[in-house]
Order: sequence, then structure tokens, then C-alpha cells
Amino acid sequence: MDLSLPILIVDDSQTVRLAISKQLQSLGFSNIDQAADGEAALKCFEQRTYGLVLSDWEMQPMGGEEFLKALRLKSKVPIILITGTTTRGTSWLAGANAYLAKPFNERDLEKAIKSALA
Repeated sequence: MDLSLPILIVDDSQTVRLAISKQLQSLGFSNIDQAADGEAALKCFEQRTYGLVLSDWEMQPMGGEEFLKALRLKSKVPIILITGTTTRGTSWLAGANAYLAKPFNERDLEKAIKSALA
């Protein structure tokens, strides 16, 4: 795994973004950005290229499904969908590479990253 990979975390909860960021840092990643919703995440892609996106599903004003579909028009970046709901079927249709249900631990996150990047 390339630990210098630029990663974008997209979640409307700052607490969740910080928790995921800490887990990624514990795994050795350090090139991490954050966005509070899909619109903000798309703006991040205007400034930078990412190697991995971890996105929540239920966000406002632009939710995960709309964000994933919009991002897929621009990029084939691997996307891990992180959610507390059971939306796995819809997430695959929207273009996610991997799915991770909340709550999850560092080992689960690492497995999802390896799966998405494979």
C-alpha cells in the first residue's frame, strides 16, 4: 500500500471525519484532506487529484449517491462508501469500489482500503 496516497474523507460529521483521519494516520497515511459534503468534495477535486475517497452516504446538501455519480463522470478514483445504513446495493450502482459499515475498526478500514485499491 502506498502510504503517500492522497486521500479525501467526505462526511458531514466533523467528529467522524476526525476519527477516520486518526485511523488512517494510525495505518501510516498522512496525505489526508476532508470535505463536509459532496459539493465540497467535488471542489476539492478541482484543486487536487486523489488516489482514494472515503465517503459517507447520508449527507446534505449533496449526499453520497449524488456525489459518487458526479465524481464518476470525472474520475475513476477508488471510492469506499462508509455508512451506518444498509445501502450496499445502491452504493455499488452509484460506483463505489468498497463498502464499510459504521461502526468499524482500523482492521476493517485497512481491509476496505486494500479491496478498493486492488
